[in-house]
Amino acid sequence: MRATLESIEKNQATIHVEVEEEKVAEAFDQAYRKVVKKVLIPGFRKGKTPRPILEARLGKEVLYEEALEILLAEAYEEAVRETAIEPINKPEIDVVQMEEGKPFIFDAKVEVLPEVDLGEYKGVSAVIPEVKVGDDEIEAHLKLLQQRHARLVDAGDKPVDDGDVAVIELETRVDGDLEPRLSGPDQIVEVGAAKFIPGLEAHLLGMKPAEEKNITMNLPSVFQYEDLEGKEAEFKVKIIAVKEKEYPELDDDFAKDVSECATLDEFKEFLRDKMEETGHINARRIFKERVVEKVVDGVEVDIPETLLNQQLEIETNRFVQRLAMQRVTVDDYLKMSNKDTDGLREELEKGARAAIKTRLVLGAVAKAEGIKVTPEELTEEIDDLSAQYNVDADKLRADLEARNQLYFLEEGLLFDKVRDFLADNAVALTEEPPQEETGEQEEKQDEAGQEEPQPPEED
Repeated sequence: MRATLESIEKNQATIHVEVEEEKVAEAFDQAYRKVVKKVLIPGFRKGKTPRPILEARLGKEVLYEEALEILLAEAYEEAVRETAIEPINKPEIDVVQMEEGKPFIFDAKVEVLPEVDLGEYKGVSAVIPEVKVGDDEIEAHLKLLQQRHARLVDAGDKPVDDGDVAVIELETRVDGDLEPRLSGPDQIVEVGAAKFIPGLEAHLLGMKPAEEKNITMNLPSVFQYEDLEGKEAEFKVKIIAVKEKEYPELDDDFAKDVSECATLDEFKEFLRDKMEETGHINARRIFKERVVEKVVDGVEVDIPETLLNQQLEIETNRFVQRLAMQRVTVDDYLKMSNKDTDGLREELEKGARAAIKTRLVLGAVAKAEGIKVTPEELTEEIDDLSAQYNVDADKLRADLEARNQLYFLEEGLLFDKVRDFLADNAVALTEEPPQEETGEQEEKQDEAGQEEPQPPEED
């Protein structure tokens, strides 16, 4: 087979393809074997009708269509590989010649990824956040650990206070009927933590053990049980017990209990090392994002409408899914954000354009530098994902291939490597460099200095 890239104009590529006549003969034979199994011709068993009789009864067009489909499926994919184009939609096929005993010739017109003129992408400068873990951060982390290891002790007849844990008996009625999902004995409520029925915790403040209270209030408009949202509920609450949190002393014994360190000072240094390690990882991530942003901002790319519409659909689906997870509709979002559908589309389109441009630039850098994902790296990533989600690696790979997601997984790995490459070849600044002042700026500053207002004199 021979494929020739005829032209690329405004992201439209034309490929001229010629397939040898032997392949054409094989395709017609394959088409016959496929069709003959589906039809029953009187006087012949199914699948045994000779080809001349099959063509005479059904017409040669039946085999022609099948053979054409077989040839195109293989020849187009091979032509794309040979010409190294990157299509973004389905091709328009113009069949020039399709006859047995002759080569199969066709032209394919398809929209392709636009060319990216990278410019300078090595040696860009960006600020990397400073990593410094102070004593106050260590103390704050110790406080969190202290709270996490707190012990609940009975508070006797003490009234419920903010931060206490109340053990309550709760009976809830909605529309006069008992609501078992919001009722039950020995309900544990950490007052002030906002983890219980919204609004109910405040009514517990000041209550003592054995005290009962009837409370009527509306349930939230967004609630864990959709059928109860916004409804009025009647609560009958009885305090069974009040418990306080008793915090352990921050000493050597505490350090031994929560770690393998022998002393509190040793544990503090251990925390500092771990927090600095995490800080450097986050700083590197932020630095990479800033470097990529600078490289992308320095490139001009004409984004094809086809690509924009594809990405816009992805962005829209993600947006709707995020809202659904929060139990918010698009109409609710528009009201809350004071936007209309045009404003929302403009916002989503802006995100789509940014995502496309980043992908195109990262892809262009990968091509320019020969950065690739090896089969071993892809397999390792699939193995990691299979372990993370506790599924068989081979089954996961097959599922990704079936859903055409393997390409996106590989692309994600590739872009991670490109981000690392750009960061490794960038200049890390510890602070923003001062901007060079133009003559016009200096002149304005001089003028401003001459007219600088003075504070009023004191009487």
